[in-house]
Amino acid sequence: MEKQKFIPALGYDFLTAYYDLAIKLTMPEKRFRRLLVEEISPKPNEKTLEFGFGTAQNLLLVKQSCPNVDLRGLDIDPKVKEIANYKLAKNALEIPLELYDGVRLPYSDKQFDKVYSCLVFHQLDAETKLNCLKEIFRVLKPNGILIIADWGKAANPIMRLTFCFVQLLDGFNTTNDNVRGLMPSFMEKAGFDNISVSQSINTFIGTFSYFKARKNEVFKVNFKKNVE
Repeated sequence: MEKQKFIPALGYDFLTAYYDLAIKLTMPEKRFRRLLVEEISPKPNEKTLEFGFGTAQNLLLVKQSCPNVDLRGLDIDPKVKEIANYKLAKNALEIPLELYDGVRLPYSDKQFDKVYSCLVFHQLDAETKLNCLKEIFRVLKPNGILIIADWGKAANPIMRLTFCFVQLLDGFNTTNDNVRGLMPSFMEKAGFDNISVSQSINTFIGTFSYFKARKNEVFKVNFKKNVE
């Protein structure tokens, strides 16, 4: 299967090496990553996947928070995988990292207790967003949890204006859904329920939100029966 085209970190391939620096300069990095780990709340032996592991910053923090979590990462970009592998080796950590074709996740059904993603979905067009969410739904166990940390609906006109910086890099077509507050709708269409925006923080370049949802197959089956 042909690998799907993707938007690199910071929008352009040649900027990938500067991704970590850009995050440090434009966002409250320690705070937003700490809040992400708190939302994930990793537990020992819990099978957890980071969808879009990037340069492995979140993997390092999750593993530091809970060394015995069964953690692994998936991404589409070979260049960030090189950076991530270097960081993991530097920290003497072995976390399985895989690349995929951008279409189907290379895992069987109902494998993971939790899947989390950070700063990935705003780079995906509407069709890809929905497909990725459906694939995440597929690989989650019943009652599995999804956590997405990404740009959300602008909290005010200033946040909407500053978010234009992100849109200039990553494209208006992919980012418009996020800034319009449509992520929960995509999650619902993919089959998730108990969807919430647990918290949001304002940064120099927009409103950053934490979306949570649950894979409740019992609810889904009962809903289908009631509709029929």
